Amino acid sequence: MRLQSAGLVKALFQSAIFLASLLLFLSEPMAAKQLLPVFGGSAAVWITCLVFFQAALLAGYLYAHLLERRSAWRGWIGLHVLLLAGATCSAAVWAFGAGPAAGGAAHPSLHIFASLGASIGIPFLLLGSTSPLLQVWLGRMHPGGVPYRLFGLSNLASLLALVAYPSVIEPYLALRTQRTLWFCGVLLFAAISAVLSRQVRRTPATRKESEFTGAASHRARRWMWFLLPMAGAMQLSAVTAHLTVNVAAIPLLWILPLAAYLATFVIAFQYARFVPRTAMLGVLAVMLISLADFLTKPEMAVPIGLSIGLFLVEVFVACLFCHTELYALRPARADEATGFYLMIAAGGAAGSALIGIVAPLVFRANYDLSLTFVLTAALALAACWQDGPKQRLLWGGCVLLLVGLCVALRVAYLHDDMMATRNFYGSLSVKRSISEDGEQRRTLMHGTIVHGTELFGEGVLAPAAVRTPTTYYAPDSGIGLALGACCGTRGRNIGVVGLGAGTLAAYGRAGDRIRFYEINPAVPPIARNLFTYIRESPAQTTFAEGDARASLAAEPAQRFDVLVVDAFSGDAIPLHLLTLQALAIYRRHLAPGGVLAFHISNQYIDLKPELAELALATGMQARSVASERNERRGEYRAVWVLLADNDQLFRTPELAAHAEPLERNPRVHAWTDDYSSLMPLIRW
Repeated sequence: MRLQSAGLVKALFQSAIFLASLLLFLSEPMAAKQLLPVFGGSAAVWITCLVFFQAALLAGYLYAHLLERRSAWRGWIGLHVLLLAGATCSAAVWAFGAGPAAGGAAHPSLHIFASLGASIGIPFLLLGSTSPLLQVWLGRMHPGGVPYRLFGLSNLASLLALVAYPSVIEPYLALRTQRTLWFCGVLLFAAISAVLSRQVRRTPATRKESEFTGAASHRARRWMWFLLPMAGAMQLSAVTAHLTVNVAAIPLLWILPLAAYLATFVIAFQYARFVPRTAMLGVLAVMLISLADFLTKPEMAVPIGLSIGLFLVEVFVACLFCHTELYALRPARADEATGFYLMIAAGGAAGSALIGIVAPLVFRANYDLSLTFVLTAALALAACWQDGPKQRLLWGGCVLLLVGLCVALRVAYLHDDMMATRNFYGSLSVKRSISEDGEQRRTLMHGTIVHGTELFGEGVLAPAAVRTPTTYYAPDSGIGLALGACCGTRGRNIGVVGLGAGTLAAYGRAGDRIRFYEINPAVPPIARNLFTYIRESPAQTTFAEGDARASLAAEPAQRFDVLVVDAFSGDAIPLHLLTLQALAIYRRHLAPGGVLAFHISNQYIDLKPELAELALATGMQARSVASERNERRGEYRAVWVLLADNDQLFRTPELAAHAEPLERNPRVHAWTDDYSSLMPLIRW
């Protein structure tokens, strides 16, 4: 079949590019989510997935570049069709096959790469190569050169997928259904691509010789093709990390900066002529300097909404600058187009890797954002160098000022910190403070989330305050009451998912055994050396390092009297710890009459309806216990949900007056490894 209408041909090219980007962005959360029950929900798993996707996208762009550079372009169309067929078969295996196999505990990152490569690798590579490849093919079939504006269309599709997945797809469709529908999309894409491939082979190229014989882009311009998208990706990663870790642990907050990032690609490649460059540069300079100065003043109280808004404006303006400059520097020669896109992909991958992988290994504290500001200002200086001495003076001064603020930021980080460390799992710090009563306190922080506070009893509460459970674990909290009602005077066997400062060890008695499950290897040394809860506990304490669900699944039954699951206070809720399959693992480790205690204090998410559904599905009894804040004793308002096989525990004097039944929500369903969604649980 030969298409006669040029308009129809262009529409098919646009449809293929849009659909490829849509499928590409939808495949990322689906593939990563499938790995959670096997590898856990740690930051390292998500970062490894991100690195894989960036590498696969880079490989797709490299394939598109080589396809155009190494042979006559028509001769390679047959190879592309073969790859299309192979990718479709591979997509079918992933959509309808079993999940990843367990294994690779010694090198989980390598096993994740292998699992993703074997399942989604070929389809991802093909989808990633589509936008640059089809743009060049369309440019060679029709006069006017490469239609770079279609790159904006591909990013619009990515933006649509980003918004649709958590709001429309995930809440209503099981993961297997998602993959099935995604495969139907791949079939449609393959059909359109096959038609276009045949059309390209049969249509004589109509091209202007000047599009292929003009002056080649010089080296400085090629470097900017790499550095500008690298700075944009660093802005995205650094601002996202800052907002979700240091400003507010709001679920799905990461969507906003990513949406801003993708929107700037759409604007830059489709509507760049409407962007006022001088005004944009002025706003960028003000935002960089003011926010860098703000970072050096951690004591400054700013409303959460205002802080989020300011950083979203900054990342939007900074990425808009990077991407409009990138569009202005696009190559004039059509045969350089795939190389241009290859450099964009390489820069994006490098920026993500620098923030996501290199920075946690190099820096003890989080300097990512301030260093990203310096790089952005330096690129603005380079971009404005030909605009006259005023612009050179403005951006040269901006760079020097930002470097000075980086030094000031280091001084600010050292204030009140006994220690600070950082790894794949985030930034940890131990802060010293003195209360109004003269109590010395040490607090373990993960970003802005408190993971335990200890009073050292040198004020009016001394000596009663020493080793007293505080924060969410006070004696009148749900876990405090449950431990008090458990087991009488005999030794208790207690399991705890999430170590923190080790506060629950304060409940330990002689003859008790407490086993902590902690995924972050930096936490146990802090809990043992800077807090006294563990080292002075009469109980026998042991530790299991790694994802708690994976560890419990691999261990023989522990016969816990109480199993505490405390991992739901941040923005990145580990959903795989709260599914029917996870609950089955926990119950296997309970002794007869044992109780599961879930700590669900969270400002933005109400997990009680979900636990009500899990209890109903498993025939367990569930009650919630809320305790109030007492600043003087270092106690926070806490919400706990207790699950037991019968209600005998809830009739004990300790709990009878405090435990309340859970209310169900008709929009909430019991989570499984194949289905979960936070949307109905968010406090809007």
